[in-house]
Amino acid sequence: MRILQLCNKPPYPPIDGGSKAMHNLTRGLLAAGHEVKVLCISTPKNALDLAEVPKDYLERTRIESIYVDTSVNLVDAFTDLVTADNYNISRFFSPDMDIRLIRLLSEEKFDVVQLESLFMTPYIPTIRRYSKARIILRSHNLEHVIQERIAIGERNFLKRPYRKFLAKQLHDYEMSVLDRVDGVAAISPTDAQHFAEHGSNTPIATIPFGVEPSEYRPGDLVEKGPPVFFHLGSMDWLPNEEGIRWLLDEVWPKVIAQRPDARLDLAGNKMPQDLLDREQQGVSVKGRVKNALSYMRARQVMVVPLFSAGGMRVKIIEGMALGKAVISTPVGAEGIDHTEGLNILIVRNAAEFAAHIIALDETPDYMRMLGSEARKLVETSYSDARIVRDLEAFYTRIEQK
Repeated sequence: MRILQLCNKPPYPPIDGGSKAMHNLTRGLLAAGHEVKVLCISTPKNALDLAEVPKDYLERTRIESIYVDTSVNLVDAFTDLVTADNYNISRFFSPDMDIRLIRLLSEEKFDVVQLESLFMTPYIPTIRRYSKARIILRSHNLEHVIQERIAIGERNFLKRPYRKFLAKQLHDYEMSVLDRVDGVAAISPTDAQHFAEHGSNTPIATIPFGVEPSEYRPGDLVEKGPPVFFHLGSMDWLPNEEGIRWLLDEVWPKVIAQRPDARLDLAGNKMPQDLLDREQQGVSVKGRVKNALSYMRARQVMVVPLFSAGGMRVKIIEGMALGKAVISTPVGAEGIDHTEGLNILIVRNAAEFAAHIIALDETPDYMRMLGSEARKLVETSYSDARIVRDLEAFYTRIEQK
């Protein structure tokens, strides 16, 4: 098949969950013998540097980008609020990107145009006008669910109504898009169910995040001393910041009260300065790390305190692939076909979180068993090859419709 992959940010280098999800799928489709053309948006936050792209990847994907300033503009945001347009989505539309897309679709024929995330859906009218390709929305997150959960947890009574309005606006837009595409590849079963409940006849499949297991060699666990608990994630994403502050304020003091030698390492891009400056027993905080896999491999237990996310957590799959024990909230583990107590530990409040940390600190054999079973889960259910086979079957199903 000839596939055009439209990305809301560069898939290379794969430095965060979204870019990894796109990159791994691109690579898997190429390995399966498909032709893939990548056209992405470069933004102030995420810019494509062709000098960083491997020659083979560059030649096979012919990756290119169009710069779009997606920075939040208060005047435009207020205008869209008044006109009921969705600023979260509309700021990703660019006339320059639209023109490049028109030229590309006029020059080349594609079997499938895959929209990576809801943010690329403003280009649907152009695709319909200039191509007969099937349009597949790969939904990385249900954006309205994230906003709904943020609104529920919003403590500022002035901001709460606005958060709720954004959530309703996003819900209406997200559901309307469902009827404008030929298929939806949801990243988790939960997200697929949300779409299915809309009542549309649009085909929906669950196509989760995958990894190449051979690239995630589990590290040797440190046998001496207590295990190191860790979190790694971009801190300019509100659900991550919200969860880490809760972990530090509500959970860690309970842990230290019983295990004074316990260690917690936190790292991530755009780490807030007050967290970098924070002095708390057993806690080490740093910003962006040079090599995420090396950082995770050198530590033992991943903690994922999320309450307002949606979709599927890429970092958990990576941690599992590395053979790490994982402690997560139900929201953090959403979309992963886990077995609680066998390949992951699920917590629902601060007391449970602290209790599980203390338990793993005391029982290294159980910690290793959790990591081993987590690795097995990734090998059987979340390998790139398995994910691509499922996507190919979905493409075929859409073509025959």
